[in-house]
Amino acid sequence: MTGRLARPKGLGLGLRSVAGQVFALQAVIVVVLVTVGALALIFQTRYDSEREARNRSLAAAEAFAHAPGLIDALKTPDPTAVLQERAETARRAAGLDFLAVMTPDGIRYTDSRPELIGERTTGDIARARAGESFTEIFTGEPTDAVRAIVPVRTEDGDIVGLVGTGIEIENVGNVVEGQLPLLLGTAAGALLLAVGGAALVSRRLRRQTHGLGPLEMTRINEHHEAVLHAVREGVLIIDADRRLLLANDEARRLLDLAPDAEQRHVTELGLGPGTAALLASGRAATDEVHRAGDRLLAVNVRPTEPYRGRPTGTVMTLRDTTELATLTGRAAITRGRLQLLYEAGVRIGTTLDVVRTAEELTEVAVPRFADFVTVELLEPVLRGEEPSGAYTEMRRTALTGTRDDHPLQPVGDAIRCVVPTTPMARALDGGHAVRVTDLHTAEGWQAQDSEGATAALEYGFHSLLAVPLLARGVVLGMANFWRADTPEPFGEEDLSFAEELTARAAVSIDNARRFTREHTMAVTLQRSLLPRVLPALSAVDVAFRYLPAKAGVGGDWFDVIPLPGARVALVVGDVVGHGLHAAATMGRLRTAVHNFSTLDLPPDEILGHLDELIDRIDQPEAGDADGGSETDGIDGEGAQPRDRMTGATCLYVIYDPADGRCTLARAGHPGPALVHPDGRVEFPELPAGLPLGVGGMPFESTELRLPEGSRLVLFTDGLVEDRERDFDAGIVLLGEALSRPGRSPEQACADVLTALLVPAPDDDIALLVADTRRLDPERIAQWDVPADPSAVGRVRNAGAAQLAAWKLDDIAFTAELILSELITNAIRYGAEPIRVRLLRDRRLICEISDGSSTAPHLRYAATTDEGGRGLFLVAQFAERWGTRYTERGKVIWAELPLTTGAGPEAAMNSLAPDLDALEDLAW
Repeated sequence: MTGRLARPKGLGLGLRSVAGQVFALQAVIVVVLVTVGALALIFQTRYDSEREARNRSLAAAEAFAHAPGLIDALKTPDPTAVLQERAETARRAAGLDFLAVMTPDGIRYTDSRPELIGERTTGDIARARAGESFTEIFTGEPTDAVRAIVPVRTEDGDIVGLVGTGIEIENVGNVVEGQLPLLLGTAAGALLLAVGGAALVSRRLRRQTHGLGPLEMTRINEHHEAVLHAVREGVLIIDADRRLLLANDEARRLLDLAPDAEQRHVTELGLGPGTAALLASGRAATDEVHRAGDRLLAVNVRPTEPYRGRPTGTVMTLRDTTELATLTGRAAITRGRLQLLYEAGVRIGTTLDVVRTAEELTEVAVPRFADFVTVELLEPVLRGEEPSGAYTEMRRTALTGTRDDHPLQPVGDAIRCVVPTTPMARALDGGHAVRVTDLHTAEGWQAQDSEGATAALEYGFHSLLAVPLLARGVVLGMANFWRADTPEPFGEEDLSFAEELTARAAVSIDNARRFTREHTMAVTLQRSLLPRVLPALSAVDVAFRYLPAKAGVGGDWFDVIPLPGARVALVVGDVVGHGLHAAATMGRLRTAVHNFSTLDLPPDEILGHLDELIDRIDQPEAGDADGGSETDGIDGEGAQPRDRMTGATCLYVIYDPADGRCTLARAGHPGPALVHPDGRVEFPELPAGLPLGVGGMPFESTELRLPEGSRLVLFTDGLVEDRERDFDAGIVLLGEALSRPGRSPEQACADVLTALLVPAPDDDIALLVADTRRLDPERIAQWDVPADPSAVGRVRNAGAAQLAAWKLDDIAFTAELILSELITNAIRYGAEPIRVRLLRDRRLICEISDGSSTAPHLRYAATTDEGGRGLFLVAQFAERWGTRYTERGKVIWAELPLTTGAGPEAAMNSLAPDLDALEDLAW
């Protein structure tokens, strides 16, 4: 049905309904028939009256014309006297309006109206004179009438007179009018009876047609014909007793119904058990799938609307969905393949790791495309190198299957393609996928490894797709898709899908290979630039961790630099960016820090020198166009602009174990964590400072006095900050990880990484944990020296006594020599206050400080010079020496090993000069 038909309210005979129109038509027909009948009766009555009048007139005229004595009376001299009375009597007896006896010429002898006697009659009487009797409707004077004229004959046949009789037309009409009430009454009764019958018939018809109009009835008929014969959807109409009322042609075809199926119960129609039960239950159903022979039918059942409160039955519609199910299955497979390709684009290549990318390919394809997938890659690809072009031997890199008890070679095995007819070798040689629908026929595959092939066939492997992994036209390896549990072999359409899937994976594997190569080079470079072994120091006990980012090596670095006076410099830094450039920049910065540290400058001055250095390095070279177009070739694949070093950060810390002072300065880097001996963690506030290379603002140093046994923790922001964790949250976690006392620096490093390290860090991580120590006061000796040359000997003797107490007699002579030269220099060229300090650490450290900032210079004295050789002697006999500047002067220091060979002392003994005399050799 195309739509629901409106049903008029009530049972009135509206003219829009078929019943109303039938009633109106019947009423009109009845009125017309009754009217025509009444008129016919009237005309028939009038006709009968006229005919009767004719007959009566003619009969009376004939009777009077043949009456005895008429001829004799006509022969008398006064026929009127004789015949007038007799004529009137006969007229009245016959019920006529007039009776006249006339001469053959029409002169009246008698008449019902005496004034007309002797007058000639009007009208045509020629026929009567000719001997013919006739009747006619006469119109004229003296009145309109139905008259008859009969000739009067003698025995000889002569016409001797005429007899005219008649009835006036008015009297004939009166007869009809007298019957008219009866006729009209009869017609009205017939009309009422006919209209009433038509109304009853129309009312009954309206109930049957439900008040529908002609258009609706026409549409219903069209729909009925369409449903029965044209609609390609089966329709069954079942009554309330569950008997079949109607089945269209499509339903008969789909259900194979018998020709006489109507009026049978639904259980007797030969339907399937499920379909028959559904119809018998009377419940509604929507698109339920039922089987009818080899067809799948979508069944819909709906109850019909009740009529007068009584159930009327149900309607079932059927659709053949067999082909639709097939097409739907194909569409579902295509949709699933597209979804699988989309997931492959999302899931493959997420880590830039060659092995993991191969594993992702196998995980995507199993079990939605294949039951088992193996990926074999060339050895150079696994190492990140360019493929050599030889692919007869590969390494199994990934394997995923629906079961674990498979006979396939495990990951790590070498896979060889030595038989050229194997599907794998053909795929690699041809550069396209090769499909094997039945592995029992793959003779080359069985010939290459008969034992393995037999085990695979016995396991259930029956179909294979061998697809080469191609990127930029170069073979990286291959992927093999196997089917064992899925009964269907790979089809022709699976070839293009497998090639598309592996093409996407090959691009990701090639990207991962390139990344692996660059990552390996960057890691190698960076590890070569970072300290491999930290120096052994008395000031701190140090442990460190360095972890490169998974996405690429960055520029994080650290260093532990011994400084004069048993001090140590702890440094961490971070160069923004990743890759080789960041690693190379880090190496340049670390070298610069080492160089600047030899100047023994405060942390803020070292950062200032680094900032100036970076700014100078970033200046364009003379040959650069436009002031900054210098480019570096990358892998011979083109040139890229050289990156600037701007963006490096650094934290520089100097710790002095003699008094526990810690001087710190930072350039845009996170400050250190200070762990007190009781486990309390503090993050000291330091002046932030701009990153190195930005320039414009000086750096500031902060000095802290560390409690004995404190721990300093230096780190880069990659440790505490990640895409899923902000800096503040990371600082809280770091504080919690460091708050447990009683652990070594190595244990502290492990605990920190356990608490903060994410599976795939986005940035490099550098962590430096240093437990600080104090020098034993007994290892420190110091004296104030007056600006008097005579004090040199006293201080030298005091130093000799201290060396003897420290059991350093082996180096006492050298130490006394150096002390004498340095003290003499301070007295002659320096300024007060002058102080001498001896530190017994891993080396003997001699320090002479004074209030002058004049720097000593080593020079070669001429043979004729009387002085200038003292500093030369210090440089010869000290392991290291130098000068550092303080806020109120400078410190000249020299370091000697705690033990010495016989060389210097023997040389001095051979010279045998007096130490007092050596003072004259000072500069």
